[in-house]
Amino acid sequence: MQQSGVAFGTSGARGLVVQMTDAVCEAYVVAFLMVVARSFQFERVALGVDLRPSSPGIAGACARAILSAGFRVDFCGALPTPALALYSQNGHIPAVMVTGSHIPFDRNGIKFYRPDGEISKADESAMAELRVALPGSDISGALPPANQSAIKAYERRYLDFFPAGMLAGMRLGLYEHSSVARDPFRQILEQLGAEVVSLGRTDLFVPIDTEAVSNEDIDRGRAWSAEYGFDAIISADGDGDRPLIGDEHGNWLRGDIVGLLCARYLGVKCLAVPVSCNTAIEKCAAFDRVVRTRIGSPYVIAGMQQLGNDVDSVAGFEANGGFLLGSTVKRGGHILEPLPTRDAVLPALAVLAAAREECVTLSGLLNGLPGRYTSSDRLQNFAANLSKGLIKAWANAPAQFSAFFNGEFGTPVSVDLTDGLRLVFDDQTIIHLRPSGNAPELRCYSEASSPEVAERMTRTVLASIEQAASAGAFDNLRVLDVYP
Repeated sequence: MQQSGVAFGTSGARGLVVQMTDAVCEAYVVAFLMVVARSFQFERVALGVDLRPSSPGIAGACARAILSAGFRVDFCGALPTPALALYSQNGHIPAVMVTGSHIPFDRNGIKFYRPDGEISKADESAMAELRVALPGSDISGALPPANQSAIKAYERRYLDFFPAGMLAGMRLGLYEHSSVARDPFRQILEQLGAEVVSLGRTDLFVPIDTEAVSNEDIDRGRAWSAEYGFDAIISADGDGDRPLIGDEHGNWLRGDIVGLLCARYLGVKCLAVPVSCNTAIEKCAAFDRVVRTRIGSPYVIAGMQQLGNDVDSVAGFEANGGFLLGSTVKRGGHILEPLPTRDAVLPALAVLAAAREECVTLSGLLNGLPGRYTSSDRLQNFAANLSKGLIKAWANAPAQFSAFFNGEFGTPVSVDLTDGLRLVFDDQTIIHLRPSGNAPELRCYSEASSPEVAERMTRTVLASIEQAASAGAFDNLRVLDVYP
């Protein structure tokens, strides 16, 4: 780990493709199997990939590691991460997913699933401490034919829960790009009765970040809606665990609002969500209890487990829209079993179902929600040490943050260090800065009483920091020993 630069982020191990050598990938998988074998007995390991060109080669190294550890490779082919997680859960076997999710083309990653769900931060620490023996050159990494059982079970999960013909009469755009969820999405949407129009399908990998939608995709969504007259546009990130949903005007809904709408449709009572999510979650009064966590699915899952000790209606979601179901849902005589990992299909279907049941457009679903709006974006290729130094300096002296921006954001009245630096100002606007856990990026989340103000805040913060960094204003900034 120290030599390669491939490290655990908010979800799985990730790094540059050139860093993810066969030896590095094999070592991670061997360590994972050593840790999981301490608690579970199994004979095979599920393996899946996304559509990045580097993924099959990495999967070959993972297959060698699985075989060298004495287990069979159950190769499930290219499929969404939540589909592989469901297969792992139902089969009581571990799973390894080769995916970089939404991060840029030159990077990739590996996600790990125990038979009972995602690995925890404790599992990551246990893996990091191990010394492992790598496979010998006599073990082939050739991948067997793909087992289609996992993807079929994933599609059936939602076709059995949502009402037959639920989407009849709806015209939906499916922004396929290079998402591994594009074909399952089409199958499910069409079988539920929708007319589906394919948009933007490509064999070249496109890194769609549902928390920082590009200006190109913003314009593209509106243009598609104007051209085709869609009721909605549906998409997902590269590995299909984060939804991207556009309303009838082609405007992309924020992921945390999608999560709120999904949880409300499912009748969930208690939520675990990251600190970066919109405060409309609490203000809408739809939930009995909301726990705020650090950013990343392992922390949301830990929050769900904490809630689960006291209640039996639990879910979680992230600002990117990925929805985690922590307990069984019963609705309309149908049952949906838990799937405590990020999923894009469930929130997309739940939002469409809610619009049909309430006889409103997707934008109409937002009526009645508290008037809180969020915006987020990131500075790419921004050194993690610089991000941490800035956050620590401003956390220790919030007044310096206001001074840096010439008082534009008012007076900080609350400082939250749960994950990065989250400042609440006297006018109830919010700015939250944190370094990405997956790439050298500084992320900014803003919240205000209008979308225009939130977007302007995000642009101002990131542009000012980028300009100051380019001018050398932070060259003498020291990363302090303690970082929250």
